[in-house]
Amino acid sequence: MTDAIDTIWFTRCPVPTATGLAYKLGWLDAEFAPDGIRIATLQEHRQEVGRDLGRHHYDHQLPSLIREGGNLLAIAARAQGAPSKLIGLTWIDEAQAILVRPGSGITRPEDLKGKRIALPGWSEKPDASHVRGSSIARGMSQHGIKGALAYAGLTFDDVHFVEVGQQRPAEGDDRAQLQSLWTGLPDLVEGRVDAAYVKGASAIDAAQRLGLEVGIDLDALPDRRWRVNNGTPRPITVHQDMLDNHFDLVVRFLERTLAAADWARTNQAKVREVLGGETRAGAQSVERAYSDETLADLHPDLSDERLALFEQQKTFMHVHNLLDRDFALADWVDSRPLEAARARLLEKAAETV
Repeated sequence: MTDAIDTIWFTRCPVPTATGLAYKLGWLDAEFAPDGIRIATLQEHRQEVGRDLGRHHYDHQLPSLIREGGNLLAIAARAQGAPSKLIGLTWIDEAQAILVRPGSGITRPEDLKGKRIALPGWSEKPDASHVRGSSIARGMSQHGIKGALAYAGLTFDDVHFVEVGQQRPAEGDDRAQLQSLWTGLPDLVEGRVDAAYVKGASAIDAAQRLGLEVGIDLDALPDRRWRVNNGTPRPITVHQDMLDNHFDLVVRFLERTLAAADWARTNQAKVREVLGGETRAGAQSVERAYSDETLADLHPDLSDERLALFEQQKTFMHVHNLLDRDFALADWVDSRPLEAARARLLEKAAETV
């Protein structure tokens, strides 16, 4: 990587993120434009990036990329040798639920005992090394069901998994792409399974369209360990070269992210307007999926609690064949950029007093 940089690429998943807010508010552009540095997203520059750059959302091999996205891909990439560093973790409850047919009688985790549960099949990806981490629906469904069962003192042995296939929506149809993660919903409607895990505002839209209902609200479970999944916690990762050669740019990026999280605390109606575009979901579904409490805490940190919950996700992936190999989480973490970003934000606040 050369000393000069003209573009900071970032990529995030279609969910609430302070990074996405900072971008949509124009704060990232304003921060870096004086340096002649462009801010560009892999999602919004598809025609420009093509497959050669777009694949880096999965493999994290682009030196100038900052990624705030689901942990299945980030952890899998690290296990496959990606030179990335973990520089922040967020916790955003986003409507994890187990859907059922009306009148099913499934209203509590213990009601899952003996039931048929949808298990999405393995994804087919052109990047062979990413079949495991890229099988997002499978990984999320497995861990979502495991959390509900564990809360009730049950295990996978107490349910019957039914493998459901992969749907292939039209390329470029973002809403259909998101809803297609939940391949078990047609099976649920037609009675081939009794329950299916889903997550997010787009899934709520799909449930309403299909006449399904929430049987178990996983976000309501009292302990976070039962809600650990692809986005809980959600990592912010960066290429090692970016830290080695452009540490200050990473700090400034995170400082704007922290500022956006501060702004979200008192502007939640406006945050939901942004989320409508980010999640490709209707206003009602966005409001139902993302509570005021959730939107008030979009801040990344590297607390002992979040790192322990992240370790839980990594262990789950390793045990359930979603990871090529294990690795030491402590070797992945670099707390310096976030600490420096917090200090920079405090300095700015002191200057305005």
